[in-house]
Amino acid sequence: MTYKFQLIGVITATLLTACSSLEEREVASGSFDYVKEQPGQKIKIPDDVDTPRFNEAYKLPDLGEDAPKNSMGKELSVLSPSLVLPVVAGSHIEEGSKNATVWFDQVDDSVPLDTAVWNSLIRFLEIEGIGVEKFDKDNQRLITDWVVMDESKDNKWYSWSKSERTVGQRFEFSLIKKPHGRTASLSVDLVDYKEKVDIQSTEITQARDKRRNEVDVLNRVVKNYEFETKVAGVKRFRKIREGLQMELGFDRDGEPAFVVEADYDTTWPRFLLVLRKLGFDVKDYDKSNGLLDVKYNGSEDGWWSNIWSSDKNEFDLDTQEYRIKVVGLGKKTSITMLDDENKPFLVNKLTDLYPKFSKFMSADDLDI
Repeated sequence: MTYKFQLIGVITATLLTACSSLEEREVASGSFDYVKEQPGQKIKIPDDVDTPRFNEAYKLPDLGEDAPKNSMGKELSVLSPSLVLPVVAGSHIEEGSKNATVWFDQVDDSVPLDTAVWNSLIRFLEIEGIGVEKFDKDNQRLITDWVVMDESKDNKWYSWSKSERTVGQRFEFSLIKKPHGRTASLSVDLVDYKEKVDIQSTEITQARDKRRNEVDVLNRVVKNYEFETKVAGVKRFRKIREGLQMELGFDRDGEPAFVVEADYDTTWPRFLLVLRKLGFDVKDYDKSNGLLDVKYNGSEDGWWSNIWSSDKNEFDLDTQEYRIKVVGLGKKTSITMLDDENKPFLVNKLTDLYPKFSKFMSADDLDI
């Protein structure tokens, strides 16, 4: 019986805690009689008595000029400070910044950084059903329509604390790129606010904690961006593991080349796997310019695999260094093999290499 009463008590306490309105969670519980108290008077020491030594260890500091001196009692929010969470790869915040701002570094070169951020933000607004009042891409600004939260819709049948509070907010997002274009900051500013505690109450146009509202919506945007980045990474990884079709053709300069049926960002990591499988050691590479310096060391097939198969992956090449040029051609990519004098391979030599390169390029689930 005792256990049953304890269980009922826990459930009751949980319901009371969980069902409190957002407004009630922002303020301290209990009495606010302390706001009526007057400051104590300084002890008056008679002239003929020695002044005692006072301990200043617990002295409260003086309020600054910008301190919210009226934030007492129910006007004082007891919620913990809001923090911007830079959870996206390559994102960070500035130390000591009080603004709702997050910085992004260019990680994926397939799309300009500002375009990637705006696209993710607009998709987030669409998912949340939030309209866009104005979007100025040239000036890197976006203003949302009203974001309305109605607490009365969240009230459950078991709620012991009803709320008719409604809040409407409009936000402005602004993006600033650094001159090199590979780093940008996304900031949020609360531009309009309206709140009614109930239908009869006067409308409030000043947010209790402006920064908290800004940080909250920014974190939701960043979290969505992180989710999209992870999904894109998984899709890209799967595509790299899948076989890519390749044929003999020509690069933009008219030189003999392998032509892969995939874009540059998919072909590049896949081709690195193929090179390793075929016995090429990558000595250096420059992805931004599509250049690879490699040395042919012979096939990595061991003696055990050669017992069961006569299909060796060896080439009639000298074990020397070569250069490879990889160039994106829209939805296709060209791969030009160059000798130690930086001259393209002749057609007959490239044709001899093609069967084995094509075999591994088109193989599914290539080992990493």
